[in-house]
Amino acid sequence: MSSALRLFYHIILPMTDIITIPGLARRLRINTIFGIGRNYVAHARELQNEVPKTPVIFIKPVTTITYSGNNIRLPFQSQDVHFETELVVAIGNTGKNIIVQEALDYVEGYGIGIDVTARDLQQQAKEKSLPWTVSKGFDTFAPISNFIPAGEIEDPQQLTFELEVNGQIKQRGDTSKMIFPVAHLISELSHFFTLNPGDLIFTGTPEGVGPIHSGDQLKATLSGKTTLEVGVS
Repeated sequence: MSSALRLFYHIILPMTDIITIPGLARRLRINTIFGIGRNYVAHARELQNEVPKTPVIFIKPVTTITYSGNNIRLPFQSQDVHFETELVVAIGNTGKNIIVQEALDYVEGYGIGIDVTARDLQQQAKEKSLPWTVSKGFDTFAPISNFIPAGEIEDPQQLTFELEVNGQIKQRGDTSKMIFPVAHLISELSHFFTLNPGDLIFTGTPEGVGPIHSGDQLKATLSGKTTLEVGVS
């Protein structure tokens, strides 16, 4: 067997069983993964970006998904991989041109996730006015926790979250500080794309992003309701 074929069997095929959103009573296959950039003022400023007037939208491939207990795999193509801790929204119903007032009716649940980013590759793309896809899209670059049913979250804009790296708190977030709240994001996305059950929305990260290294242990928590723990290799 060739080395390329062995790589396919040992790396690509195991990813095919990572297809569902964990923690929900309803089994949902993960569909499109939407990411939102610069949704907190302090984070936009820490990376010397303008504060956006409309949501900055990108998409991550399904193979970025990994679960608590697994590892983020650092790609050889990058020397500067960063964590970005975020509230993640799971869509439960199909919708198009959704109005803001009805947007939360389309949510199946909420979790915590890490939008892992190859910062050096992202910077190179930004300098050339190119998309961020490669920097956001490596396998295992979207770890997610178990999700909390939407009915157990009274207001997604009243949640807090934090990330520990090797036992030290590196990020704290408060969803009330989002530039574009969850309902606005759902409505905005639905005016460009049809939303489907199993879609995930990574809603943006607060300030405090930073690098990860092989051997690190990451622990993200969402309002004491769910936890994500992953290693780095």
